[in-house]
Amino acid sequence: MKTDVTQVMVDEHRLILRMIALVEKNTERMLQGRFRNWQFFLDAVDFIRNFADRFHHAKEEDVLFVALVKNGMPEKSSPIEAMLMEHDQGRAYVRAVEDAAQRATMGELGQIPVIAENAREYAKLLRGHIDKEDTILYPLAERVLPEEMRPAMLTGYARAEDANPGLAERYRRLVEEYEAQVAV
Repeated sequence: MKTDVTQVMVDEHRLILRMIALVEKNTERMLQGRFRNWQFFLDAVDFIRNFADRFHHAKEEDVLFVALVKNGMPEKSSPIEAMLMEHDQGRAYVRAVEDAAQRATMGELGQIPVIAENAREYAKLLRGHIDKEDTILYPLAERVLPEEMRPAMLTGYARAEDANPGLAERYRRLVEEYEAQVAV
C-alpha cells in the first residue's frame, strides 16, 4: 500500500473552506447592513496569508508540486502552472480585501463594495481551486508518485509544520470563534 501524500492537504482544505464559508456569510451580512466587523476581514486575510498561503501552499508548491515535476509532470502548460496562477490570483484578491478593510477601519467610506467584490471573487476562485486539487490533481498525484519519493515528501510537510508550531491549531481556533459568532 502506498503512503498517502495528499490527505494532509485535503484535511487543510476543510479548514480553509470553513473560513471561506465565513467570508461568504459575513460578506452577505455586510451587504445587508448587518455586519460591520472590519477586523473579521483583516483576520480572514491573516488566516489566508499565514495558513492557506504560507503554510498550506508552501507544502503544495515546495513539496508536492516539486515531486510531481521530478516525476515528469511539466511545469508549464500543466495542472501545476494552472494551480500556481490561481494561487497568484487569490493573493491579488486578498490584497484588495485587506486594503479596503484597513480603509474601512479608518472610517473611509465606499469600501463595502470593494471588500464584497474581492471577497466573493476570492471565495469563488478558491472553492473551484480546492475542488480541482481534491478531485483531479491530488488523485493524480496519488496514482503517479512512486513510493520511494513519498517519505521525503512527508518529511518536507513535517518541516513546514515544525517551522510553524501551533499555527494550525491557532487558526482552527480562530475559525471556530468566528463560526460561534455567526451561529448566534
